[in-house]
Amino acid sequence: MRRDGRGRGASAAAATALVCALGVTAVPEAAYAVPDDPAPRPDAGGSGGSGGSEGSGTTSLEGVRSEIDALYRKAEKATDAYNLARERQTRQEKAIVKIARAVVKAQKEMSGLRKRAGAMARAQYRGGGMPAEARLLLNDDPSDFLNGVTLARKGQQATHGLMSRLERTQAALDRYAASASREWERLDGSRKKKAAAKRQITAKLAKAQRLESRLEKKERERLRRLEEDKARASQAKWLDTGILRELGAGATATGKRAVSFASAQIGKNYVWGAVGPDAYDCSGLTQRAWAVAGRSIPRTSQEQWRLLPKVGIGNMRPGDLIIYYPDASHVGMYVGNGAMVHAPRPGRQVTVAGAGSMPILGVVRPGA
Repeated sequence: MRRDGRGRGASAAAATALVCALGVTAVPEAAYAVPDDPAPRPDAGGSGGSGGSEGSGTTSLEGVRSEIDALYRKAEKATDAYNLARERQTRQEKAIVKIARAVVKAQKEMSGLRKRAGAMARAQYRGGGMPAEARLLLNDDPSDFLNGVTLARKGQQATHGLMSRLERTQAALDRYAASASREWERLDGSRKKKAAAKRQITAKLAKAQRLESRLEKKERERLRRLEEDKARASQAKWLDTGILRELGAGATATGKRAVSFASAQIGKNYVWGAVGPDAYDCSGLTQRAWAVAGRSIPRTSQEQWRLLPKVGIGNMRPGDLIIYYPDASHVGMYVGNGAMVHAPRPGRQVTVAGAGSMPILGVVRPGA
């Protein structure tokens, strides 16, 4: 799933050039405006490949592109499910450890209480089994009697307190046992969901990679150009709405830090489930960037969309997260001038793209 793409030197140079050109928060507008004379679309008479339905011609290659794109999107959606299940599994494992520590503490307390109860029982046995009240009534010395009343009352209070603590501790142990049982069930469910998502991911990626592998080198290049053409057309349509005239707010200090980090990752590989430092998936990149900026945000693009404050697209500013597709299966970080940084898909690297190059679901803002 990991491909080297550009050389590390070229990646570093690209990242440095971008950050310098941005002034940390913006990108050159010309890079995301549609050129007057865009690169021509592949002609219909390209060389035929060895993949049957992936034969010559733009139409058949467009079909391959659409199928590959759909497979990668399904894999990305499954990646979100995998990441969420993994996050829940981690929380549940921590909860079980916490419960286990509480159980050990309660068991130690229970052991001590039982020893005290045993000592009281032995003391009563040594007294002939006669209740303290009866011994007091048989005492002829008034002063001893009064002192005995006080001691007996204290003894009764101590016994009552001991029994109450025993009951509370036992009840706590019962609760811990029930809680641990529930957490184990949840943990088992999370593991199963994670495993199922992993199977989906690997199956979708394997199928997409098989489709690409059937294409000749020349066709693979044409496939990449088709992807770029589609993204360029979507970006042009988005820019034609005049959206850039609405966007004017600058980034906050935390937003600048998030943009700076995300931009510095350009050229690193997309790997599903990765959160850096050498590779990322789409939400892993945005989560890590905002963590470096000092804000903790959810792990997946779907949870980022569900839980973070939403803002209108016209109010978008650098550092905000753009959520894509109706199922919120992809996310990128807006960096200014109509551009965003994102980790596109397996076989690609973290890159800058047009913010409108994919269907926008909405925008969320991690930082105030």
